[in-house]
Amino acid sequence: MEVLSKGYKGKTVIILTGMGCSFDEWYNITEVIGETNRVLMFHRPGLGESEIGNEPRNTEAVVEELLDLLLVLAITEPIILVGHSYGGLCAQHFVKSHPQKVAGLVLVDSTSEDLRELDELSLPVLNNDDTDKIWLEKCKSYSSMEKEQLKRLINPSIPEKLKSIPEKVQQRLLDFLVRPSLFKAMYSEISNWKKDAEMIKSIETTLNVPLIVLGRDKEFSIRLEMQDGLPEEELRVFEEKWEELITRQGNLSNDNKILFVNGSTHSIHIDRPDIVIQSISEIVNKYK
Repeated sequence: MEVLSKGYKGKTVIILTGMGCSFDEWYNITEVIGETNRVLMFHRPGLGESEIGNEPRNTEAVVEELLDLLLVLAITEPIILVGHSYGGLCAQHFVKSHPQKVAGLVLVDSTSEDLRELDELSLPVLNNDDTDKIWLEKCKSYSSMEKEQLKRLINPSIPEKLKSIPEKVQQRLLDFLVRPSLFKAMYSEISNWKKDAEMIKSIETTLNVPLIVLGRDKEFSIRLEMQDGLPEEELRVFEEKWEELITRQGNLSNDNKILFVNGSTHSIHIDRPDIVIQSISEIVNKYK
């Protein structure tokens, strides 16, 4: 498994990436947090240099991989856990299953355990090219291609806000996005995530650990999507439901704070790294 480690003192902060996302997207955040804490991230099997077999990729597998990582690195004190998008769903699974191992939690525009509610929305235009079925077909096709084929097809680029990170990190990020194994992993994760969400929801517990839930800027996201010609009415229906699901995540702990981050899309860690750094630091300081 490919592991990123920064810093050797302070609290252990473990960040779980979103589906199809590299830990290099978090470079600006891990550089700062790693100055005063030990930061760990890992690429799930199929991502980056982490090899993938034929085992199912689901949140239970990520929970086991995180437990293995803690064991191998002899980390016994409770961790600060951060999860973005699908990584947030994995984080919810971990903290519900092993609450004693988590001292604090930050969810960054996390996938909800009530994920299926999004399927109940009437979104004929949005669903024209963004359903699980369409993504599964795309991932299956991409996973069978050669790297050079994917490079021509996807033509990956670096987000403007990451163009200040070192060139070798930028290149690694570009290479990450055109690996066939990435899409094999995504195919399995998408195939299982709704079953995973239902199973996580069935673990009924209310925690007392510090929790910060970050959600994207609804109006900002709608305006950006409208620039691609998508209908405002459908975007608003989707974003209002997403906001509701994000707000509901506060119920995970009695000690919660919910913040919708101005000027951010789903990639809050790229758009507003300052807020993510502030949130992680706030949780770390509570734990001192």
